[in-house]
Amino acid sequence: MTTDFQLAREALGVRLRELRTEAGLNGKEFAERIGWQRSKVSRLENGKQTATPEDLEAWARAAESPGDAAELRGRLRGLESTYRSWRRELSGGHRAVQEGHAFQEAHAETIHIFESGIIPGIFQTAPYARGVLTDVSIRLGTARDIEAGVRARMRRQEALYEPGRHFHALMWEGALYVVRCSGEDMAAQLDRLGALIGLDTVTLGVVPFGARTPFSPKHGFWIIDDRLVVADTWNAEVWLDSGKDLAFYRKMWQLIRESAVFNHQAHRLIHRARASIDLG
Repeated sequence: MTTDFQLAREALGVRLRELRTEAGLNGKEFAERIGWQRSKVSRLENGKQTATPEDLEAWARAAESPGDAAELRGRLRGLESTYRSWRRELSGGHRAVQEGHAFQEAHAETIHIFESGIIPGIFQTAPYARGVLTDVSIRLGTARDIEAGVRARMRRQEALYEPGRHFHALMWEGALYVVRCSGEDMAAQLDRLGALIGLDTVTLGVVPFGARTPFSPKHGFWIIDDRLVVADTWNAEVWLDSGKDLAFYRKMWQLIRESAVFNHQAHRLIHRARASIDLG
């Protein structure tokens, strides 16, 4: 089954081909001008590879149409700005979904996260992630490339150690008690979470049980570089990039932050959740 993402990527490829042909160049000539392998030009035009913003800038220059670079970048953002049902997205497997997220994160400096019932994916241990991806595949009846998905999710965590990045994460305390793996693995996951407190690229806050809040926890969401919101629902991921949506989710994230605790107080809540786990 073709995913929404793939359809949009193919549409971008058609536009790239138009620019090349308008420049009067065949694929070989265009590849020579841009300094790429012919195969890369073909993959981009046929929607087999996702372009980077730098690729699109280079393409517009090579096609002697630099004024079209902004349009191409907008089309790239549009690949992700859509309602994406989980069943359709996962028809291509977990690895493809994880690599799609990695693509967005690779071009981000600042990410704001809120999760109400799960440890954020970028903080997950392999056993916890394995439990989550297995549950999703069983629930939706989709491809079960679990190990490939886990490896791709673990690779995403390299961004936590890259200078110039920052992850501002907020979690509902209840997420610390939702068990997605064995007791022993859940304890290790909470240890991992606690160890992230103090990392210079991570700010982690927890909204305690009993805190007075002007909202209900509802769904999790990520704000990527103030340009894209990724919001989770039961059956879909919603990718939003309008100014109105971004402003709304920025406001919600700030409201949640005002109810959260940080540093040693957050660590105390994580330790309390870990102490509650039955390791027998």
